[in-house]
Amino acid sequence: MTLPLDGIRVADFTIMIAGPYGGRLLADAGAEVVKIEPPEGDPMRKRTPVRAGASSYFGALNAGKRSVALDLKNPRDQRLVRELVAESDVVIENFRPGVMAKLGLDYETCARTNPALVYCSISGYGQTGPKAMHPAYAPIVHAVSGFDLANMHYQRMADVPASTGTFVADVMAGQVAYGAIVTALLARAGHGRGDHLDVALLDIMLSILVYELQAAQHSGPALGKTVYRPVRAGREFVIIAAITDRNFRTLAGAMGREDLLANPRFADMSSRERNWEEWQDLIAAWAENQDAAELERYLLDKGVPCARFRTVADVLADDHLRTRGTLRRAEDAAGGYEYVGLPFQAGLFGGGAAPTPVPGLGEDNHTVFGIGPDSALSREAT
Repeated sequence: MTLPLDGIRVADFTIMIAGPYGGRLLADAGAEVVKIEPPEGDPMRKRTPVRAGASSYFGALNAGKRSVALDLKNPRDQRLVRELVAESDVVIENFRPGVMAKLGLDYETCARTNPALVYCSISGYGQTGPKAMHPAYAPIVHAVSGFDLANMHYQRMADVPASTGTFVADVMAGQVAYGAIVTALLARAGHGRGDHLDVALLDIMLSILVYELQAAQHSGPALGKTVYRPVRAGREFVIIAAITDRNFRTLAGAMGREDLLANPRFADMSSRERNWEEWQDLIAAWAENQDAAELERYLLDKGVPCARFRTVADVLADDHLRTRGTLRRAEDAAGGYEYVGLPFQAGLFGGGAAPTPVPGLGEDNHTVFGIGPDSALSREAT
């Protein structure tokens, strides 16, 4: 089956996480993605986990692409990359605003020779506005967007924002970039013109805060928020989210607390929201001395949303992922490993059974440009 983006060529000027992930999603959907790297390579090539000199962190973000190594300060390499852009359908880049213009590769310059080009810029604050030139990575944007303080507010007795180890803004930016590019390609099929897409991590993080954005504009009485908290079950933790009235009735029965159904403090969702912490305390007291696995199984059998807290290693061992085909296999110089492919399922396309190759630095210089992989390092400028 032909993949949806088969025949689409992408010039990928990205490093680190957000841009590379967006480009890899395009490759997953069938696009030919040419990753333009500096002679020393994307810094992620050196990030752990590293096996036999190959970073699987890099591979998970760049599997399925081609790699060319070019020195964009070298006039000959600049000419080569401009020729690549002129023949491409998409450019994706995630430098600070102004960097691509200094290289003569900004949207306006590229669009003059390729008016049908879809050009996606990913940055912390966007291409416009007073903060556009501020440096920003995901942890910075988590803080400046209000996300971290909102999350701290929901933690009981927390008096400092949580440390950042998972880069939500970066991953979501890659997904938003993918969606924006596919949308622009669909629009181009109708009117024939390209577009400049401006993806800002700040906008994305603010879009997550749906409730909080509305609450911040509320001028009436203070609002409550339903916060589902972990409860201890034996030596583990579970989360129980009895959201609907039907869930509540089932959970009350499972707890042997049918009396709660007639209690005006908990009888309906509005009442439970007003007495939310007391309701959560009742659940915690009931679950505390139970075995987590048995409790999870018991509640799920009754239709009550419940889950044990698991490690990522636990999840990787779950047959559910293999049944769905969530995981794909990447292959680099050190061997194979698994990564998550397109984060959705489709009836007519999806991950194949064959491993997806991870490109070595500059290994496609000859295929793309007819030059050796070390040419960017050895040629003299002309």
